[in-house]
Amino acid sequence: MLAAVFACKVNTNPDQPVAIEMILPDSARVEVTDTFRPTGQVLNGIGEPLPDTLFWASFDTALKVVDSATGVSFGHAVGIARLQAHSGTLYSNPQNVAVIPRLDSMSYADSTRQTLDVTPTDTSTDSLSDPLRIKTIASGGNASGRRVIFSSTTYPDTAAAVTLLPRDTIGTSGDGTASVEVRLLPGVLPDSVVVTARMVKFHGDSLPGSPVTFVVRIKP
Repeated sequence: MLAAVFACKVNTNPDQPVAIEMILPDSARVEVTDTFRPTGQVLNGIGEPLPDTLFWASFDTALKVVDSATGVSFGHAVGIARLQAHSGTLYSNPQNVAVIPRLDSMSYADSTRQTLDVTPTDTSTDSLSDPLRIKTIASGGNASGRRVIFSSTTYPDTAAAVTLLPRDTIGTSGDGTASVEVRLLPGVLPDSVVVTARMVKFHGDSLPGSPVTFVVRIKP
Protein backbone atom coordinates (compact mmCIF):
# COMPACT_ATOMS: atom_id res chain seq x y z
CA MET A 1 0.00 0.00 0.00
CA LEU A 2 1.03 3.59 -0.67
CA ALA A 3 -0.68 6.09 1.60
CA ALA A 4 -0.21 9.82 1.81
CA VAL A 5 -2.08 13.09 2.20
CA PHE A 6 -2.15 14.69 -1.23
CA ALA A 7 -4.26 17.82 -0.74
CA CYS A 8 -4.11 20.36 2.02
CA LYS A 9 -5.22 23.89 2.87
CA VAL A 10 -4.79 25.88 6.06
CA ASN A 11 -7.94 25.65 8.16
CA THR A 12 -8.20 24.47 11.76
CA ASN A 13 -12.00 24.25 11.74
CA PRO A 14 -12.79 20.61 12.66
CA ASP A 15 -15.95 20.74 10.51
CA GLN A 16 -14.20 21.87 7.33
CA PRO A 17 -12.38 19.61 4.85
CA VAL A 18 -8.74 20.55 4.43
CA ALA A 19 -7.03 17.44 3.07
CA ILE A 20 -7.54 14.28 1.07
CA GLU A 21 -5.76 11.09 2.06
CA MET A 22 -5.29 8.67 -0.84
CA ILE A 23 -4.31 5.03 -0.36
CA LEU A 24 -2.98 3.34 -3.50
CA PRO A 25 -2.62 -0.49 -3.40
CA ASP A 26 0.36 -2.53 -4.60
CA SER A 27 2.73 0.47 -4.46
CA ALA A 28 0.57 2.26 -7.04
CA ARG A 29 0.95 -0.50 -9.65
CA VAL A 30 -1.64 -2.48 -11.58
CA GLU A 31 -1.32 -5.04 -14.35
CA VAL A 32 -2.92 -4.61 -17.76
CA THR A 33 -6.55 -5.89 -17.67
CA ASP A 34 -6.52 -6.02 -13.86
CA THR A 35 -8.66 -3.96 -11.48
CA PHE A 36 -7.16 -1.17 -9.37
CA ARG A 37 -8.98 -0.19 -6.16
CA PRO A 38 -7.71 2.99 -4.50
CA THR A 39 -9.27 4.23 -1.30
CA GLY A 40 -9.25 7.56 0.42
CA GLN A 41 -10.90 9.90 2.85
CA VAL A 42 -11.41 13.58 3.50
CA LEU A 43 -9.72 14.98 6.60
CA ASN A 44 -10.50 18.03 8.70
CA GLY A 45 -8.09 20.57 10.15
CA ILE A 46 -7.08 18.31 13.04
CA GLY A 47 -6.54 15.22 10.87
CA GLU A 48 -9.81 13.45 11.62
CA PRO A 49 -11.89 11.86 8.83
CA LEU A 50 -15.06 13.51 7.56
CA PRO A 51 -18.02 11.75 5.90
CA ASP A 52 -17.58 13.79 2.69
CA THR A 53 -17.75 11.77 -0.52
CA LEU A 54 -14.71 11.43 -2.76
CA PHE A 55 -14.83 11.30 -6.54
CA TRP A 56 -12.06 9.95 -8.74
CA ALA A 57 -10.75 10.68 -12.22
CA SER A 58 -7.84 9.57 -14.40
CA PHE A 59 -6.07 12.02 -16.70
CA ASP A 60 -4.64 9.30 -18.95
CA THR A 61 -6.04 6.41 -21.01
CA ALA A 62 -3.58 3.90 -19.51
CA LEU A 63 -5.90 3.72 -16.49
CA LYS A 64 -9.67 3.98 -16.91
CA VAL A 65 -11.85 4.83 -13.94
CA VAL A 66 -14.85 2.48 -14.01
CA ASP A 67 -16.69 3.99 -11.04
CA SER A 68 -15.93 7.63 -10.15
CA ALA A 69 -17.61 7.26 -6.74
CA THR A 70 -15.45 4.34 -5.59
CA GLY A 71 -12.29 4.88 -7.64
CA VAL A 72 -12.39 1.34 -9.04
CA SER A 73 -10.29 1.49 -12.20
CA PHE A 74 -9.10 -0.75 -15.01
CA GLY A 75 -5.55 -1.18 -16.31
CA HIS A 76 -6.12 -0.43 -19.99
CA ALA A 77 -2.61 -0.11 -21.44
CA VAL A 78 0.99 -0.17 -20.27
CA GLY A 79 2.12 3.27 -19.15
CA ILE A 80 1.92 5.85 -16.37
CA ALA A 81 -1.49 7.27 -15.50
CA ARG A 82 -2.32 10.19 -13.24
CA LEU A 83 -5.12 9.56 -10.75
CA GLN A 84 -6.86 12.34 -8.84
CA ALA A 85 -9.45 12.44 -6.06
CA HIS A 86 -11.64 15.40 -5.19
CA SER A 87 -14.42 16.41 -2.85
CA GLY A 88 -16.27 19.59 -3.73
CA THR A 89 -13.64 22.20 -4.53
CA LEU A 90 -10.87 20.30 -2.72
CA TYR A 91 -8.64 18.42 -5.17
CA SER A 92 -5.70 16.12 -4.54
CA ASN A 93 -2.52 16.41 -6.53
CA PRO A 94 -2.56 13.87 -9.40
CA GLN A 95 -0.69 10.75 -8.36
CA ASN A 96 1.09 8.38 -10.73
CA VAL A 97 -0.18 4.84 -11.15
CA ALA A 98 2.03 2.48 -13.15
CA VAL A 99 0.15 0.16 -15.48
CA ILE A 100 2.53 -2.72 -16.16
CA PRO A 101 2.46 -5.89 -18.30
CA ARG A 102 0.27 -8.68 -16.97
CA LEU A 103 2.32 -11.60 -15.70
CA ASP A 104 0.68 -14.71 -17.20
CA SER A 105 3.01 -17.63 -16.51
CA MET A 106 6.56 -18.81 -15.89
CA SER A 107 8.63 -21.75 -17.11
CA TYR A 108 12.25 -22.81 -17.45
CA ALA A 109 14.29 -21.03 -20.10
CA ASP A 110 16.93 -23.75 -20.54
CA SER A 111 17.37 -27.34 -19.40
CA THR A 112 16.11 -28.18 -15.93
CA ARG A 113 18.99 -30.62 -15.40
CA GLN A 114 22.71 -30.17 -15.48
CA THR A 115 25.86 -31.88 -14.23
CA LEU A 116 28.59 -30.17 -12.27
CA ASP A 117 32.02 -31.86 -12.42
CA VAL A 118 34.11 -31.42 -9.29
CA THR A 119 37.19 -32.98 -7.68
CA PRO A 120 36.04 -34.96 -4.60
CA THR A 121 39.50 -35.11 -3.04
CA ASP A 122 39.77 -31.35 -2.87
CA THR A 123 37.91 -30.33 0.31
CA SER A 124 38.44 -26.65 -0.53
CA THR A 125 36.31 -26.98 -3.66
CA ASP A 126 34.31 -23.86 -4.41
CA SER A 127 32.55 -24.71 -7.66
CA LEU A 128 29.89 -22.80 -9.55
CA SER A 129 27.11 -24.24 -11.71
CA ASP A 130 25.87 -22.86 -14.98
CA PRO A 131 22.94 -20.42 -14.67
CA LEU A 132 19.56 -21.92 -13.81
CA ARG A 133 17.25 -19.67 -15.75
CA ILE A 134 13.49 -19.10 -15.75
CA LYS A 135 11.45 -17.06 -18.20
CA THR A 136 8.10 -15.34 -17.87
CA ILE A 137 5.27 -14.81 -20.31
CA ALA A 138 3.46 -11.50 -20.03
CA SER A 139 0.77 -9.58 -21.89
CA GLY A 140 1.62 -6.05 -22.97
CA GLY A 141 5.40 -6.39 -22.81
CA ASN A 142 8.15 -8.07 -20.78
CA ALA A 143 7.56 -8.55 -17.06
CA SER A 144 10.70 -6.89 -15.72
CA GLY A 145 11.40 -6.29 -12.05
CA ARG A 146 9.06 -9.05 -10.84
CA ARG A 147 10.18 -11.01 -7.80
CA VAL A 148 11.44 -14.58 -8.16
CA ILE A 149 12.17 -16.61 -5.02
CA PHE A 150 14.78 -19.36 -5.38
CA SER A 151 15.41 -22.02 -2.74
CA SER A 152 17.82 -24.96 -2.63
CA THR A 153 17.94 -28.40 -1.03
CA THR A 154 21.02 -30.63 -0.93
CA TYR A 155 20.89 -34.43 -1.09
CA PRO A 156 21.92 -35.93 1.22
CA ASP A 157 21.22 -33.23 3.80
CA THR A 158 24.43 -34.13 5.64
CA ALA A 159 26.49 -32.64 2.81
CA ALA A 160 28.01 -29.19 2.94
CA ALA A 161 25.70 -26.25 2.39
CA VAL A 162 25.42 -24.45 -0.92
CA THR A 163 24.67 -20.83 -1.69
CA LEU A 164 22.80 -19.21 -4.55
CA LEU A 165 24.28 -16.34 -6.54
CA PRO A 166 23.61 -13.47 -6.77
CA ARG A 167 21.02 -14.15 -4.00
CA ASP A 168 17.94 -16.25 -3.34
CA THR A 169 15.41 -13.52 -4.23
CA ILE A 170 15.90 -11.48 -7.39
CA GLY A 171 13.90 -9.49 -9.91
CA THR A 172 13.33 -10.45 -13.51
CA SER A 173 15.47 -8.59 -16.03
CA GLY A 174 14.27 -6.49 -18.96
CA ASP A 175 13.59 -9.56 -21.08
CA GLY A 176 11.50 -11.20 -18.36
CA THR A 177 14.09 -13.79 -17.33
CA ALA A 178 15.92 -14.46 -14.07
CA SER A 179 18.69 -16.86 -13.13
CA VAL A 180 20.84 -18.04 -10.26
CA GLU A 181 23.94 -20.16 -9.99
CA VAL A 182 24.66 -22.80 -7.37
CA ARG A 183 27.94 -22.40 -5.53
CA LEU A 184 29.31 -25.46 -3.73
CA LEU A 185 30.96 -24.57 -0.47
CA PRO A 186 33.93 -26.41 1.03
CA GLY A 187 33.10 -29.69 2.74
CA VAL A 188 31.45 -33.01 1.92
CA LEU A 189 30.03 -32.86 -1.59
CA PRO A 190 26.31 -33.51 -2.07
CA ASP A 191 25.07 -36.00 -4.64
CA SER A 192 22.74 -33.39 -6.07
CA VAL A 193 21.17 -30.01 -5.43
CA VAL A 194 17.53 -29.25 -6.17
CA VAL A 195 16.70 -25.60 -6.83
CA THR A 196 13.11 -24.38 -6.89
CA ALA A 197 11.95 -21.06 -8.36
CA ARG A 198 8.60 -19.59 -7.33
CA MET A 199 6.59 -16.56 -8.39
CA VAL A 200 3.24 -15.10 -7.36
CA LYS A 201 1.13 -12.26 -8.68
CA PHE A 202 0.65 -8.96 -6.81
CA HIS A 203 -2.26 -10.26 -4.78
CA GLY A 204 -0.56 -13.50 -3.85
CA ASP A 205 -2.37 -15.64 -6.43
CA SER A 206 -0.44 -18.62 -7.77
CA LEU A 207 1.25 -17.99 -11.09
CA PRO A 208 0.66 -20.72 -13.72
CA GLY A 209 3.84 -22.74 -14.18
CA SER A 210 5.15 -22.00 -10.67
CA PRO A 211 7.16 -23.57 -9.17
CA VAL A 212 9.93 -24.52 -11.60
CA THR A 213 12.40 -27.13 -10.34
CA PHE A 214 16.02 -27.61 -11.41
CA VAL A 215 18.34 -30.50 -10.54
CA VAL A 216 22.12 -30.09 -10.45
CA ARG A 217 23.86 -33.46 -10.27
CA ILE A 218 27.30 -33.41 -8.67
CA LYS A 219 29.77 -35.59 -10.56
CA PRO A 220 33.05 -36.39 -8.75
